[in-house]
Amino acid sequence: MIVAFSVTPLGVGEEVGEYVADAVRVVRESGLPNRTDAMFTSIEGDNWDEVMDVVKRAVAAVEARAPRVSVVMKVDIRPGVTDGLTTKVETVERHLGG
Repeated sequence: MIVAFSVTPLGVGEEVGEYVADAVRVVRESGLPNRTDAMFTSIEGDNWDEVMDVVKRAVAAVEARAPRVSVVMKVDIRPGVTDGLTTKVETVERHLGG
């Protein structure tokens, strides 16, 4: 399963990178495969409990410093698929190159 999520602190001003870094740090320390881009952090794991625990802790890291937090999530549940973070992109790139 892949979960793409965005955590946005509210009420802290326009510069939120420091707060978002707190969430990304939790994801990276989890040991699960992950990627961060300009809009979302994606994390891949075997089941809801494993992935949502990391998402919950990432949100809590931002929540500890911000008076309000907004979270957006998108979930791809596909049992038996591993390394989806890489293979999905490789498939698209293969089609672009051909």
